[in-house]
Amino acid sequence: MPVTEFKKAGVFIGILYFGEYIDNPHIIFTQRSTKLSSHSGEVSYPGGKWEDGDTDLLDTALRESNEEINLNRSDVVPLGNLPYLISRHKIEVHPYVGLITKEQQLKGNFEIEVKVKDTLYLSYLGYKPLKIAVTNDMLKFGNASFKMTELAFALEEIIIRPYKLTGYLDIDVRNAPINTARRYSISGLPNRGYESGSRNPSAISKVLGNVFNPADFLHNLFGKNPAQMRKLKKMREDNEINNLLASKFDRQVLMQLLGLKRIDIDEILRNCNYSDAFIKEGNDLQILEGISKCYEEYKIFQL
Repeated sequence: MPVTEFKKAGVFIGILYFGEYIDNPHIIFTQRSTKLSSHSGEVSYPGGKWEDGDTDLLDTALRESNEEINLNRSDVVPLGNLPYLISRHKIEVHPYVGLITKEQQLKGNFEIEVKVKDTLYLSYLGYKPLKIAVTNDMLKFGNASFKMTELAFALEEIIIRPYKLTGYLDIDVRNAPINTARRYSISGLPNRGYESGSRNPSAISKVLGNVFNPADFLHNLFGKNPAQMRKLKKMREDNEINNLLASKFDRQVLMQLLGLKRIDIDEILRNCNYSDAFIKEGNDLQILEGISKCYEEYKIFQL
């Protein structure tokens, strides 16, 4: 170590040399606080004055870099030193160069000069502000740590599911209803299924009544609107219309194409034994298919 009458300091010129920086190295600079009495607001390298316990000035530079910007010295590969300089405040400054070989969680630590009875106000996003009075003990012993309390925000309860689930899949899968609509098949009538929308025994009677007495309601629905119903076959063969209906849920396009009111469409589906869930949640293409199938069944009954 050079022997002069001046105090000594070590600074670290850190070169980022990992990942994307291998082909495009960067150098770390810091900016000093504007409230410091010396070199305030200046851009500089991390570092500081020699302290008892430092093995050499490189050790000083790395220790100060850890304190100021949280640099992990174990990730540094020293390359050498540059000629020392004498600052305008008569400090012998020794620059050291090294590679930083791993990504760092750098933090902007800083220093401010204080005296007894000064008050420090500390604040950080998400934490309660902290007010600290400077005491003689703080200045005497040097290091002091202060813990900030994280803010807690009380949120109102939000129910996001209609069922009381436990979080255990094997239990919840038995308790959560999959489909409340019941569908019945009639032996001897291939490819026919009837949705009753209920487990009630009367639902079965309703299905059977509709199957074996179709004229009671199908004639009133389809027989009075033969022209509109004949459109169904042409519409089902038109891919452009199918693509349009598949993205619609408001029945507006379907009402225009069929010349029917929304209440009439719902009534057709309901009397064809489709569930309320299907009537409310199906897209327009699914509704069209439902009406079409019901109409085809009606025509069979007329033979």
